[in-house]
This record gives sequence, structure tokens and C-alpha cells, in this order.
Amino acid sequence: MAGSLSRPAGCPCGIFPRVIQQPLLQILILLAAAVVVVTIARRLGLPAILGYLAVGMVLGSHAVGIFVASDTTNLLADLGVVFLLFTLGLEFSWPRMFAMRREVFGLGFLQVVLTAGAFALIGLSFGMAPVLAIVLGGAVAMSSTAIILHQLTDQAELNRTHGRLAFAVLLFQDIAFVPLLALASALARGAGEFSAAASLSAAIGGVLAVGVVWAGGRWLLRPLFYEIAHSRLRELFTLTVLLVVLASAWVSHLAGLSMALGAFLAGMMLAETEYRHQIEAVIRPFRDILLGLFFISVGTLLDVELLWREFLLVSAVLGGLLLVKWLCASLATRAFEASTFKAVRTGVVLSIGGEFGVAILTILLQSGGADPAIVQPLLVATVLSMVLSPLILRNNKQFARFVLREKGPRATALSRENEAADAVAKREHVVLCGFGRVGQNIARVLEGQGFEYIALDLDPVRIRAARQAGDPVVFGDSADEDVLAKVGLATASAVIITFANPAVSISILRSIRRLRADVPVLVRTQDDSRLTDLKEAGATEVVPETFEASLMLVSHVLMQLHVPPARVMRTVGEIRGNRYAALRSIFRRDDARPIDETHAFREELKSIVLPPGAWAVGHTLADVRARGAEVAFTGIRRQGILGREPEDGAVLREGDIVVVYGQPEAIEHAEALLLAG
Repeated sequence: MAGSLSRPAGCPCGIFPRVIQQPLLQILILLAAAVVVVTIARRLGLPAILGYLAVGMVLGSHAVGIFVASDTTNLLADLGVVFLLFTLGLEFSWPRMFAMRREVFGLGFLQVVLTAGAFALIGLSFGMAPVLAIVLGGAVAMSSTAIILHQLTDQAELNRTHGRLAFAVLLFQDIAFVPLLALASALARGAGEFSAAASLSAAIGGVLAVGVVWAGGRWLLRPLFYEIAHSRLRELFTLTVLLVVLASAWVSHLAGLSMALGAFLAGMMLAETEYRHQIEAVIRPFRDILLGLFFISVGTLLDVELLWREFLLVSAVLGGLLLVKWLCASLATRAFEASTFKAVRTGVVLSIGGEFGVAILTILLQSGGADPAIVQPLLVATVLSMVLSPLILRNNKQFARFVLREKGPRATALSRENEAADAVAKREHVVLCGFGRVGQNIARVLEGQGFEYIALDLDPVRIRAARQAGDPVVFGDSADEDVLAKVGLATASAVIITFANPAVSISILRSIRRLRADVPVLVRTQDDSRLTDLKEAGATEVVPETFEASLMLVSHVLMQLHVPPARVMRTVGEIRGNRYAALRSIFRRDDARPIDETHAFREELKSIVLPPGAWAVGHTLADVRARGAEVAFTGIRRQGILGREPEDGAVLREGDIVVVYGQPEAIEHAEALLLAG
């Protein structure tokens, strides 16, 4: 990849002996260090990225020297960025990108020009050649796509205004990197200007690459995934996803564009398909592992020795880099965003250095195209800004408030939302535990009927989106008694638990009953495996999804068969009144297992064919019961005719199919009695 991370020539080789640098041992040490450091970072409430960067700094060739980056590790690290942009593309669509064209090509262009121009002027004032000043300015103008997107996603800020604007700028930077790389390569070869033919060829190649990815995604990907999905082979689906991602990245790379840009376009092509959620689930493990390697690789670039030796110089360069980039990005954003506060936040996000800038500076340093006394401190300051980026990005709001002298969040939307939720909690309302698909559907119906509700959930992204839409959703654990009290359980007219996990529902039920014993609580569950436990924990009604789906289908079928509606309702009501007993009489698949080995509703149906010589032939059902059979005989099929509810005096014959009903152990025992020789 054109923007892959590489290391300046002549860097230290580390203090560890060669035997420690065996590949497998390096990987083991790297994994162990990552597990330990990232765990500590999480315990301290720090971003995981900071842990990966710390591992790279400590184990890299500038320090201990255990992890030495190679072309292979650099490629794998770049693939982490490719997978990140691909999954991000799955969240976008062409209409959304078209709507963002002003931000991408307007704001992005302005940010790159302002930032590169400011640093180029600084370089010219120190006597630099114009082309070199432009290249250095362009390198500094780049920001880290991987770090910014990953951190903003973790902070649930990617869909906020400053996150959206920063993402638009990052997309344009991916495009702007191509001419900057060509300029840097020209300087490395000793040339001082562009070749017009080469520039035109690169532009045409880029357009063709985008066209190929777009056309392939539009006309090939949907039918391809349709066929793959129908094969029902998980490994084939995974292989196809990897093929699509890497192929789109390769096409983009051939044209001189970044691999990540091609992967992003492919992701957008699949965003409109029904397969995007499964694709994202498949690609996530590869993305997370390789992104970790990417952040470790960034950490290895930090020359700790130079930082220590030239601390004042590097600190001054770092401070100037962050300040100028922040000012330029904020000014550029202010031209497209009315809110100064959001413009300043966007500037903070874009103030850090990027992997593309590191690549350009490394090319200049290795080729001798620029004075190492200038490039080396700038390279270290750029990498150091990336190392510090998790802390910078995490505090972008606080920094913006400090600069604008705002003492607190003037944006009273959050305050108004909290006040509205508190007001509902004091009135009669329904408490929804869980605001997923089921919870939201219930909320829409309640709202349509004029009932108020408050929902509890633990997904911050879902909560933010719901609150922005005006839904009274509160972040909190539904099993926490303090949280239940704050959402007005004391005044609630009903509680609905929408979580599918019975263990979670039981925990919530116990908390509810400790606070209030009389409130009706309705519980959703996937099946009847814990029905008794849920009832004992305090559920007023338990609604098993499987049974209710069957009842709905039955009622529709009966209506289509012109059964009177009153009779249909009576039938459905009787089944519910008998706790779905009629719906538990099912035949299992050969490979099926009981839902729960301990629950009381494991009854099932089974057909047993009586072969010649079976003991039961010539005996009555009463005889079978007398021998200890503890099942119900629901039918006997003889010569194609089924007799329901046979009497105990019915005599069994050779070839009869006996239908029995009971628990698995009882059925197995009855089968042994019937077939005994």
C-alpha cells in the first residue's frame, strides 16, 4: 500500500539478542504484552488504542527491539485500516455520500489547502525549496483515518456533527494523498516538478478504479452474495467477504489510490443489501485484530532516543503542529458549520498526525530528498501526536469549552430530554426494559394509543439516536433498583421486559418485586424453557415468541377457512389459558436436544412403528401401561387410517404406527417396552 507505515533507515536494532527475535516467539511476546497492557488500560478507563501504542513503543526497534516491523507486518497493519474503512462503508450509502459531497470536496479541500499552505509558508520562511515546502505541508496536513474513526466510534461520536465533518475531511485526504505521494517520489528521485503525462495518467487511473469498484458492487456483488448465502456455508460466506474486501483494495491500489478508499467504496455498495449485518459480523474479528497490529506498528515508529535527546525541539514542533492544524481545521470547518463550538471540536479531532504523513516523511528521509535535521524531528512529532491522539480525541469537547470559555454544556437539548423523562416518571406510564427491535415496536404501539412510557437500555448508540428522535430512553441497567426507582417504577402502570435471555429477565423481575409487588410485569421469552422460573420470579404474564407466532398463524388460517371470529378467539384463548400445552406436542428433529434439561415442559411426540416380532403385537394399550409405560397414547395409524385418542382396550397389530406423547425419558422407556422381543 502506498501509505504503509515504514521505518527510517539506520534505526537501532534493539537490545535483545538475535535468538529472542524468532518470529513465533516475537508473536507470543507481542500477544502477551498486548493482553496485559490493554487490560490495564481498560481497567484505568483509558482507550484500548493507548494500550496498543504503548506496546509498540516498548517492544519496538527504538526500545526493547522484540518487535521489528517488516513488509509483511506492515501489509497486515494496513489491512486493518482497509477492514475498518470497509465496515464504515457498510454504514453509508450512495445517497448519504452524495448528500455529503459538499463537506467531502468543499471542507476537505479547504482543510488540506489551508493546513498545507500554512506549513509551506513556515517552510519557505526558513529557506526551503517551494516543492519541498509544499510536500512537507501536505504531509503534516494528513490525519490518521484509523485512529480517528476507531476512537470516535468507541466514543459514539462518529455520527455527531464534528465526527461527520471529520470523516468527510479524512475521505478527501485519502484522495489528496495521491498527488502528494507523487510529489514526494519526484523529490526522492531528484526531480523538482510533476510530469504532466504521469499526473494525467494517475488521475485517469484513479477514476477508472473508482468506476470498476462501483460497477462491480452495483452489478456483481448482490447476485454473488445471493448465491453464496443460499449455499448456507458459513466458511464460504466468510471467504467471499474477504475476497470482496481485498479485491476492491487491490484495484484501488493498482490505480495509485489508497487501499482503504477502494474498500470503503465496496462497503458502500453492500450497504444497501440485506447481507450487510452478517458481512459486518464476519469481518469484525479480522478488523479488530489487524487494527491492533496497526496501532502497535504506529507505536514502534516513535524514536524514544531522539525524543529524549531533542526533547525541547520535538516538544516545540509537536505543539506547533497541533496548534496550527487545529486553527486551520477549525477555520475551514467554520466556513461550513454555523456553530463555532462544533467547528472547534472538529479542529481538535483533525489536529493529530496521520499514517499518510508518516509515509511521505519517511520517503523523504530515506531518499535524502530533505534535510534530516528538519524531517526527523517532524516525523517524531507526528508519530507522538498519534500516540497522544486517544487522549486528545477523548477530551475534544472539554478543550472546545475551555477555548470558548464555556463553563458547561449550553446545548440544553440534553437537559430538556432529561427533564421530559423525569416528568414522565412522575406520571402514570409504562416501563420498557430493553429498547431493541421488540421494545421499539411496543413503544410505537403505546405511543399510538396515547400511553406514555420510559425505556431502559445499555446501548449508548441506540440511546443517543432514540433521544435525538424524541423517545424517552434512559441509559441504565434494568436490574438495578436505583435505576428502576428513578424511572418511576412507583407510578408505573405496567412493566414490560423485552430481553430474550430468561436469566436477565429473572434478575430484573426480582429487582422489580423487591420494590413493588403489585405492578403487572409482562415478560418476553423465546420459548417455554424457563416459564416456571419466570412465573416464580414474579412475572404476571410470560409471552413465548415461538408459541405466539404459532397462535397468530393458526388464527389467520382459521379465519381464511371461514371459522367464525368468536370461535377463533375462544380457541386461541383456551390455548393461552392452558399455558400453551397443546403447542408442546411436537416431533423433534433427529439431532435436536431439549431446550433445558431441567425444566418441566419437555414433552414431545414420537411415532413408533411396530415391526414383526415386537412384544406389543397382540397386546392392548392397557397391557403396555401395566408394564410401566408412563406416556400418553395419542393415536394409532393402521393401513393409512389414523385413530385419535385410542382406548386402553385397543389391540396393537404388526405394522401399526403408535403415536406417544411424554418426556424424552418416558418415551424412550415406552419404546423399549413396545419393541421388546
